Amino acid sequence: MTRLRGILFDLGDTLLNFGKVDVLGLFKQGASRAYDYLQSLGQPLMPFPTFYRKQVWAIRWAYFKSRITRREFNSLDLLGRVSDAMGHRLTHEQTLELAWQFYVPLRDKATVEPRTRELLEDFRRQGLTLGLVSNTFLPPEVLDRHLEQSNLLDLLPHRVYSSHVMYRKPHPGIFNIALSQTGLEAGQTLFVGDSPHADVVGANRKGLISVLKDPTGRHKKSRTNPAHRIARLEELREIVATYR
Repeated sequence: MTRLRGILFDLGDTLLNFGKVDVLGLFKQGASRAYDYLQSLGQPLMPFPTFYRKQVWAIRWAYFKSRITRREFNSLDLLGRVSDAMGHRLTHEQTLELAWQFYVPLRDKATVEPRTRELLEDFRRQGLTLGLVSNTFLPPEVLDRHLEQSNLLDLLPHRVYSSHVMYRKPHPGIFNIALSQTGLEAGQTLFVGDSPHADVVGANRKGLISVLKDPTGRHKKSRTNPAHRIARLEELREIVATYR
């Protein structure tokens, strides 16, 4: 039996649960918060409907290009360019805070499963290396801030975000980076995620031990074949025990 040395997690709907969200509605709420923040800084502002429309189209166009090129983008860079075009003069820290204001409505929708911190602490005590690999165009600093507020950041010292490395799961490049950072071997590492394509296919191709988190069973008929299936993170205890 393989001896387990580490666990890598997906972020959205794996460690942080968002469920079904109104993406455009949340973006508009975030744009309103961002607009108020810029106003508090005394930055020049166009009417909010115009501000909102420009932000939406910038994100949509960047997202479209990223799917064509199969390369991720970082919304912080995009936000900086759009802000410059609008005549805003922001420091790096202010641009990060602007990105955070856009994100807050989505943050407020997130939940964490009960006892998740205790679970990760137990795994750390067992000597397991923990980390995460996430597909996202959000700045790493924003997601790290959310993890810190969720009391999980310190337990996940290795974090690979596609917005930083430009590769998206299931591309092997993002898994290679994660394995290199952690010093783990693929065959001794669990990868836990909620997407059959991005997480299971990507992990399987790299030889990681895939775990599909599927709390509602909606992926039962998926043609992908994870090594394990769970509905809740707590079920990882039993899986990890089989590799010890």
